[in-house]
Amino acid sequence: MKAFVIEEAFNVKAINISEPKMGVADVLIEVHYLGLCGSDLNSYKGLMPLVTFPRIPGHEISGVIIDKGSEVPNTINIGDKATVSPYTNCGICPACRQGRTNTCEFNQTLGVQRDGALTERIVVPFDKVFVSRTLSLEELVLIEPMSVGYHGANRGSVSEADTVMILGCGTIGMGALCAAVRKGATVIGVDIDDAKLAQAKKFGAQHTLNSVKENVKEDISLLTNNEGVSVAIEAAGTPVTFTLAIDCVCFAGRVVTIGYSKSVVELNTQLIVRKELNLLGSRNALRVFPSVINMFEKKLMPFADMITRVFPFGETPEAFKYWKDNQGIVSKILIEVKK
Repeated sequence: MKAFVIEEAFNVKAINISEPKMGVADVLIEVHYLGLCGSDLNSYKGLMPLVTFPRIPGHEISGVIIDKGSEVPNTINIGDKATVSPYTNCGICPACRQGRTNTCEFNQTLGVQRDGALTERIVVPFDKVFVSRTLSLEELVLIEPMSVGYHGANRGSVSEADTVMILGCGTIGMGALCAAVRKGATVIGVDIDDAKLAQAKKFGAQHTLNSVKENVKEDISLLTNNEGVSVAIEAAGTPVTFTLAIDCVCFAGRVVTIGYSKSVVELNTQLIVRKELNLLGSRNALRVFPSVINMFEKKLMPFADMITRVFPFGETPEAFKYWKDNQGIVSKILIEVKK
């Protein structure tokens, strides 16, 4: 069957691979859509330290179940539309022993530490599969990145008492934003792209700031009566936004970092100490997939509007090049593997 592999930086090509083999606790999924993530783009650019080449990318998946093993429960059936949790966990490392399997020391995410789903069919353990009988395949492919953002809001213990600043309003940032809105917080979206900020407003942000055109630190001060936000969620992965998060959060506030910076970040440790901040990393997602699917099924927001462009499977190399050349305006690119 056909797949696409990143052979080396800036080189994506089609290859043929063997059909996957299914065990008794597995399901076979025919891939329909594959979402490209920031880690896929960094892999393409040769900037992802966790990726070795050649690597088949892809961990944001939607598809149709076409076979199942004998030990798969009847809550999952042939013909179901599904998405996938792309992470693994060992069960014995310190994180797993605390129930935080999302940050397993030996995690292997599809398309990162192991070959991913940019292919026609994949086999997945049934406990990593989440089905919906109402969502479209275009919506289901958004569940994983939105779950990563949703988990970030949970890491920050966001509540209705909080004012939350989301730095970066791409798909993961929008997951954090939607979670914060759902929890009743006052939300401020920050980005460099006006289209993404307009979308943040549509999804429930009370305020939006363009960090290129406006002085975010001064505006946050005005919006919070000179206190600062109670929670800053960094979902852009740049030194500027990490610094801004610490500058704009209040005393005794929480800073949640989801984004991966591609360069070293210099932090003002005096501010961290003086404000007695809680600095919280946020990686992957715990089992919030059902909550995010439920949010999608309630049609609370126009989630499919986050999709910037859809490329046919055969144009996968062009999709990567397009994103590299248009990073500021891209929210989510999909590959349509099967119509």
